[in-house]
Amino acid sequence: MSTKHPKFIFVVGGVMSSVGKGVSTASIGMILQSRGFRVTAIKADPYINVDAGTMNPTEHGEVFVTEDGDETDQDIGNYERFLNENIYSINYMTTGRVYLEVIQRERNLAYKGKCVEVVPHIPQEIIRRIKLAQQKSDADITVIEVGGTVGEYQNILFLEAARMMKNTNPDDVAFVLVSYLPVPSNLGEMKTKPTQHAVRLLNEVGLQPNFVICRSEKPLDNVRRRKLAEFCSMDEGHIIAAQDVKHIYEVPILFEKEQLSSKMIKQLHLKPRKVDTQKSPLKQLQKLVKTINNAKKTVRIGIVGKYFRTGEFVLADSYISVIEALKHASWHFGRKPELVWLDSEDYERDPKQVKELAEFDGVLIPGGFGSRGVEGKILAIEYIRKHRIPYLGICYGMQLAAIEIARNAADLKGAHTVEIDEHSAHPIIVVNPNQKKNILEEHYGGTMRLGAYDCSLVPGTHARRVYAKNLVSERHRHRYEMNNEYITQLENAGFIVSGVNPQQNLVEMMELKDHPWFVGTQSHPEFLSRPLRPHPLFLGFIEAAIKRKEK
Repeated sequence: MSTKHPKFIFVVGGVMSSVGKGVSTASIGMILQSRGFRVTAIKADPYINVDAGTMNPTEHGEVFVTEDGDETDQDIGNYERFLNENIYSINYMTTGRVYLEVIQRERNLAYKGKCVEVVPHIPQEIIRRIKLAQQKSDADITVIEVGGTVGEYQNILFLEAARMMKNTNPDDVAFVLVSYLPVPSNLGEMKTKPTQHAVRLLNEVGLQPNFVICRSEKPLDNVRRRKLAEFCSMDEGHIIAAQDVKHIYEVPILFEKEQLSSKMIKQLHLKPRKVDTQKSPLKQLQKLVKTINNAKKTVRIGIVGKYFRTGEFVLADSYISVIEALKHASWHFGRKPELVWLDSEDYERDPKQVKELAEFDGVLIPGGFGSRGVEGKILAIEYIRKHRIPYLGICYGMQLAAIEIARNAADLKGAHTVEIDEHSAHPIIVVNPNQKKNILEEHYGGTMRLGAYDCSLVPGTHARRVYAKNLVSERHRHRYEMNNEYITQLENAGFIVSGVNPQQNLVEMMELKDHPWFVGTQSHPEFLSRPLRPHPLFLGFIEAAIKRKEK
């Protein structure tokens, strides 16, 4: 049954980016969900890119793949993890995607000969997409995160769409500004002026925030709360303190200490609903947070990758879903995860450095593309295999494991992937037949094997044991596959197939026999891990890592 009067909350940023707007959006959704409302979340990205798939992960962060095969911003992953629900393609839009739709409709005479203009037609398309996402989820409340910060030219059309929606149904739309309150080290005093300017910039496009979420290193005091309320023409109770916390899963709890859900329900003219608070998502999260904070024993995991260096800084956002999945599984066993970033190019410069892997309880190699750092990863896999260190290889991590074993255990000299060596003597990894035309025509955007695919599991394997079922579905993002012509030789070397896509007979999972845990998957299981429901493969991996540690 459709919601008669759906409500919409727009979340916008002020002062600076990367202060937790996505987590704030997800947290708002979760606390309202815990009050008995059906909630969905949308991300509006200001990029001209049609999707996130063509963006460099060291600049933009992880590409998160939805169940229906869309390449989206990493915040969609936060929404899924907090709301514990799948978020679909219609919930993600970019400026490029919006313009492309309008232009295609104009070419098809959908505007019946009218002059198509930036305003109102672009904002109208944005509104159409917001309403479609709400209808698909049958949501009582839809939370829309607008990328970037107020005052940026790039997101003004999204803000114009929000203004139009507010003018049409003023009681059904609310605005939240997530703004940073700095504490300059030479002053030692929290400053509100940047946030005041952010509110004024929002006013300039015809919008007034109903709530300001005050991100800061330290808790917001009453003096500054009153000051913001006075200078921003707001209710003092709608200035929400959001100081730094140990981990993101404390944010919804922090918001509820400020009674944010009750204030939002009142702002949107909604009636509170009766719920069993003991079974609510927030209550379950509170139990998890208690487990996290009480964890004393550790499990030490090395992540061998290449998408985390940007100058002198480490950008963990490139692998954010992997990080969260490792945390979820570790917390399940009451362990505190210690995650260490290992640059595979270091092993190429100094192969002896690979010996540092012996210090870890488990090692993971995540997905990736291209030749940079590949030989270093293969050196790492060889060491892991020979020293019986628990290993989880994701996508490229599985493919490189197959290459390492082909070279060093199956005696297939020159084995490689055609992604790097088109003329390999032994092409262990080949182009998916359905992808050859895309590569020849340089048709890359949104054309990989994307979204959910079935995987039939082989009895007696690690994979079958941890999943505890015969058929599973996992999300994918790749163009290259295992070459079935080499399966027999790899299995003779001990690297067996443990999962197959039944529709296309594609290898989905492989694992090493007689090893504590050496499992590779062609899929991206990290996209399905949730804080309250860790993924089986990560649980199996962390379980094996704990056993190694305890030895």
